[in-house]
This record gives sequence, C-alpha cells and structure tokens, in this order.
Amino acid sequence: MKRYWSRLLALVLVAVISLTGCSGSPDNLTGDYQQDSLAIVNVLRNALALPDDAADKAAVQGEARKKINEFAARYQRNTSVSGLSSFTTMRTALNSLAGHYSSYPNRPVPEKLKNRLEQEFKQVEAALRRGA
Repeated sequence: MKRYWSRLLALVLVAVISLTGCSGSPDNLTGDYQQDSLAIVNVLRNALALPDDAADKAAVQGEARKKINEFAARYQRNTSVSGLSSFTTMRTALNSLAGHYSSYPNRPVPEKLKNRLEQEFKQVEAALRRGA
C-alpha cells in the first residue's frame, strides 16, 4: 500500500510540475522576484518530499535542477535583489541542493541536508514577508 501512495504522489508531482510550465527556459519565471522565489521553494520542497523509491525521482530532480539554474540565471546579476537577505539565503540553499545533485546524483538527499534546506526555505519565506 505504501508503494502505491509513493507512486501516486510521484505522478501527481510530475503533473503539477508539468502544468506549471517547467520547460527549462528562463522565460518560465515571471520576473516577479517574490513570486518566483516562492515558486522555486515549492518545487524544491516537492522534489525533496518525493520518496527515494519513486519511479520518476530522477526526472523530478532534473526538473528541480533546471529550476535552480533558471532562478540563478535570472536573478544572479540583478542588483535590486542580490543584496536582499532572502536572496542570499535562497542562493545558499540552491547551491547546497545543486551541489548534492551534481556530486551524488544517484544518492538520496541526506536527512541532515533536508532539514537544513527546510530551515533555509522558512527563512526565505519570512524574509520575503518582511520585504527583505
């Protein structure tokens, strides 16, 4: 029964990512920094929540890596956001996850890293609410 729910969750996540337009092009982001940041956080949370034995885990991780790259390409040189605390925290989280995906593509994300990323995602959300 657990395997059934894991596969169902994986299929739902892929459908959501597909419907939100995760095509890999920088045009995918809206240009609204706050909205894009929250969208990236949600995509990455979904990728991290996916069970390790999910059939499409590699595809979801690939889409997450594309989103990380899109976000970096759009906002890295944007001086209006690069000094914000939400941006620096977001970049730290993105670099950590991208580094894991690059170095250990076939290994699950360690629980310690998941916990740290969740903490950083919460900090990003709080900073965005403050406007920082």
